[in-house]
Amino acid sequence: MIAPYLKPDTRLALLQLATTLIPFIAVMGLMLVALDHGYWAGMLLFPIGGVLLVRLFMFQHDCGHGSFFSRRWANDAVGLLLGVLTLTPYTAWRASHAVHHAHTGNLDRRGVGDVTTLTIAEYRALPRWRRLQYRLYRHPAVLFGLGPVWLFLISNRIPTGNPRRRWRDWLSVLGTNAALAAMLVTLIVTLGPIAVLCGWLPVTLLAATIGVWLFYIQHQFEDTYWESRPQWDFQTAALAGASFYDLPRVLHWMTGNIGFHHIHHLSSRIPNYRLRACHEANPAFQQAPRLTFWASLKCARLALWDTERRKLVPFG
Repeated sequence: MIAPYLKPDTRLALLQLATTLIPFIAVMGLMLVALDHGYWAGMLLFPIGGVLLVRLFMFQHDCGHGSFFSRRWANDAVGLLLGVLTLTPYTAWRASHAVHHAHTGNLDRRGVGDVTTLTIAEYRALPRWRRLQYRLYRHPAVLFGLGPVWLFLISNRIPTGNPRRRWRDWLSVLGTNAALAAMLVTLIVTLGPIAVLCGWLPVTLLAATIGVWLFYIQHQFEDTYWESRPQWDFQTAALAGASFYDLPRVLHWMTGNIGFHHIHHLSSRIPNYRLRACHEANPAFQQAPRLTFWASLKCARLALWDTERRKLVPFG
């Protein structure tokens, strides 16, 4: 069913990259120059920049799965470049994201590359201060307000693990930090700190917030899938534990078709530009949990996995 959609198309990949990266650079340049000259109307461009940055992150995401281009070196080269723009160390992120794909929906393998989720029994077993900590973590203001700031501006800047064993991850983080610092210093020297602070930072935070929301809603919905081993099953986790985020076509374009997340988890080697065709050609994939944009907003209050009812439920 998925075999016809696995082969990357270099022409389509380059077309996507050109029609997103070039407009992004143009929009950012116009906005920063306008702000440098005191034209605050330039801020009207920041939502466009944010959306284009989200789309660039999705291309980096495909590169990390080796699906954007047919050649690994091309995926890695573009992924490393985009990682500086998206504030995401490419190699380190690729490793943790691979763990997420291998174990999504597995109650025994939580904690790497996912949104921390406790069962009701685990929550009740916590001391009061740990319950409060978890409640704060799962509050929408923290998840989608402070969370993107912490993840992209702070957490992604700090290498973790043993530097001898995980030297590639350390090199990825430190190398991205150095390239990012060079880019920001150049912009500040050229345009001044005010233009960068009022232009680059809002674009980055908007893109980060959208990205965190998309990652959340892809698995955090009421009838998602969680199971313990040995009952846990990879294909069931993909088709029942990853959502089909049924967005308007323009929003699918903005988000690199990541709304077809059930198919992406079934096979991460399908490029983003083939996900829709794969979904529409196979009726079985159309039975996946479907979320509209407005229905998805209600999922922000979900917080605990009810192992008896097999549902994600709010604290109440």
